[in-house]
Amino acid sequence: MAEPGFACGDHAACIRSAITAAEAGCAASGARLTPLRRRVLEILLEGHAAMGAYDVLARLDAEGMGSKPPVAYRALGFLVDQGLVHRIERLSAYVACARPGMAHAPGFLICRGCGAVAETQGAEGLSRPAAEAGFVIEQTVIEAEGLCPACQEREA
Repeated sequence: MAEPGFACGDHAACIRSAITAAEAGCAASGARLTPLRRRVLEILLEGHAAMGAYDVLARLDAEGMGSKPPVAYRALGFLVDQGLVHRIERLSAYVACARPGMAHAPGFLICRGCGAVAETQGAEGLSRPAAEAGFVIEQTVIEAEGLCPACQEREA
């Protein structure tokens, strides 16, 4: 996933890079990127739109990898815990991380037209004002809804 933006120049390279980062991160932390977990990550990487757990589960079921909700939820939970996937609260959905392996507090630009999601440096701008106020940020959720460039063009 390009950062920031709604498309990457070479999507296959984008996916390969994310899978390589996921494998390296899991190996470094001693976590197991099982074939099922890897496939869930690949499914999320295939598009720039967020997917609900049941959408992921439907893909897994069609591929013979499981049909019970815990299959998808456990894999997604693992990927979120490893920083490879983010949960989009507004959509109750998940999106692959644009910057795996990097500590960050992202924000999300959600297109109301096509459902595409772009990850941005969301909470970084809050750090200084919070520190000046003596406030310690523990968690942020920054999600903005609007229109991506392609949808703006279609509506024009």
